[in-house]
Amino acid sequence: MIGNVTIGQYYPGNTVIHRLDPRLKILATFMFIVSLFVVNQFLAYGVVIAYLGLSIALSKVPLKFIVRGLRPILMIIILTFVLNMFLTPGETWFTIFGRLTVTREGFRQASFMAIRLTLLITGTSLLTLTTSPIQLTDGIEKLLNPFRKIGVPAHELAMMMTIALRFIPTLMEETNKIMKAQMARGGDFESGNLIQRAKSLVPLLVPLFISAFRRADELAMAMEARCYRGGQGRTRLKVLTFQKRDFFTAVMSVGYLVLLIWSRSW
Repeated sequence: MIGNVTIGQYYPGNTVIHRLDPRLKILATFMFIVSLFVVNQFLAYGVVIAYLGLSIALSKVPLKFIVRGLRPILMIIILTFVLNMFLTPGETWFTIFGRLTVTREGFRQASFMAIRLTLLITGTSLLTLTTSPIQLTDGIEKLLNPFRKIGVPAHELAMMMTIALRFIPTLMEETNKIMKAQMARGGDFESGNLIQRAKSLVPLLVPLFISAFRRADELAMAMEARCYRGGQGRTRLKVLTFQKRDFFTAVMSVGYLVLLIWSRSW
């Protein structure tokens, strides 16, 4: 399951989605997240799925790779669905085992939450899959530049956010290696109930923290060896500029969000 984490990974490519300005992709992802909470009916979710499906098709990221990223949160989606289905009050639809009552409103709310979580993870993963860490850092910094006037360290914040996002798959891979090493020495992480499995993961924490601190120290030394002194006076090999495809995509994204807001009145 740990190997299925795709958030923070980059899938190399030269597609239209890969070549879009990172600032636009960050804003478009934010609008996509907003749209998920705007939708209030299943028909509108069809528009969201079509929009996301078109983006995935244009990015040429394998669908299996994206679906694999949903496996770690599958239990959360199922738990959210079940809790909303049984705990939401409303008109009784049917009864299970003679005690558990399922309401129409509960089933509708549970379906909404499950679809929303699935689309949320898929859409946000597509941002990191099609944007390299360097582009992501430049995009976040450019978007935060207006806040420098009030003392916000735009470059430092962008750097920290990108490094944290980039190290998610690295730490997951390190965790997987430690688990395999302990399983080779007789460690058991799969048998027992949920509480016992959680307790068996405790021995992973110490070597994982040591590894994380060691990687952080190596990264700091590497940045210092390259005379890194923050964003003051830094130049870039590739300057971000908006192209025609970026303006076209921006118009489509705004139109998509406006359409979903208007769909609330259907």
